[in-house]
Amino acid sequence: MARAAQAIIDLHAIRENYQEAKRKAPSSKAFAVVKANSYGHGLLQVAQALVETADGFAVACVEEAQVLRQGQIESPILVLEGVMEANEYAEVCRLELEVGIHNQLQLDWLRQSAQKPKCVHIKVDTGMHRLGFALEQVPSVASELRQLGIDKIELMSHFACADEAENPLNAQQLTRVQTLAPMNLPMSLCNSAGIFSFSQAHYQMVRPGIMLFGGSPLLDKSAHELNLLPAMTLQSNVIAIHDIKAGESVGYGQGFVAQQTTRIAVVAIGYGDGYPRGAKNGTPVLIKGKQYPLVGRVSMDMITVDISGSESENAPVELGDMATLWGTGLSADVVAKHCDTISYELFCQVTNRVHKRYLGAK
Repeated sequence: MARAAQAIIDLHAIRENYQEAKRKAPSSKAFAVVKANSYGHGLLQVAQALVETADGFAVACVEEAQVLRQGQIESPILVLEGVMEANEYAEVCRLELEVGIHNQLQLDWLRQSAQKPKCVHIKVDTGMHRLGFALEQVPSVASELRQLGIDKIELMSHFACADEAENPLNAQQLTRVQTLAPMNLPMSLCNSAGIFSFSQAHYQMVRPGIMLFGGSPLLDKSAHELNLLPAMTLQSNVIAIHDIKAGESVGYGQGFVAQQTTRIAVVAIGYGDGYPRGAKNGTPVLIKGKQYPLVGRVSMDMITVDISGSESENAPVELGDMATLWGTGLSADVVAKHCDTISYELFCQVTNRVHKRYLGAK
């Protein structure tokens, strides 16, 4: 028998969220970002769900692109971080991938490679200071790519603070990008947050990521306010119910001590499944349409929930009931705030022992 924990992935919701990106940036191509196993939702399954409508896909590395091509995804695929070693350029060409380039070593490898990709995206550091060539280097990099016979050259950069629309770094990055306008090359700057916040920066291509999976990319707006649908609903069963007395504790390290008689439900999910160990007392868990607080430390295989008062409800919590940890009815963004993290991390941490069930496949 399979473990009780399951992640229900709504592919229809992912398609609808992609269409929201297209509605926000109607004049731009939208490459669906499916790196990191589609943020934990299943790399190939998500790509197959979007293949009829997506303008292309973006992945972190060549290995992820290989999975897509092996799964018969023939759409354009951009490798955002570029190659990790010289011989990967041959695979980039074999798979007909678009590839990023962000440092001199990658450029040297490309110069030495017998095969050259048809499309190269120059990563530009406009202020995030993570990857990319400095602004003043970009014209010479583009010139060298032309000398190498690259047919198609594009530019890309990345907002550091797009989740805070008023952060002054956003304006600085936009100004720096605009200095490259005389090069007359296609540009991609906007991630999910940028799609919502900076229509003037949509340029020729946008890169929706977290919004595809129903997570809000903005600090001050919920996914619901942004017209995004939850794509992953993480659930498991209640496997035990018992009462503890005032002064008694629950779980490792006495992380919760009851102040009065308290009814505890044990749910079969823990950090071994990807539920965050750092979840605090009070993190909401949804059972039978009502939110109950997590109490005690998260264990590898179990969490404990205070369901006091549920016995007086019209639908009391019982053994075998399904608990929703996040998803439909309980936003992952809300749960993430209780765990001092973001929904991106919640989704990506879900482990392989959680069974994925897909809805809405075509």
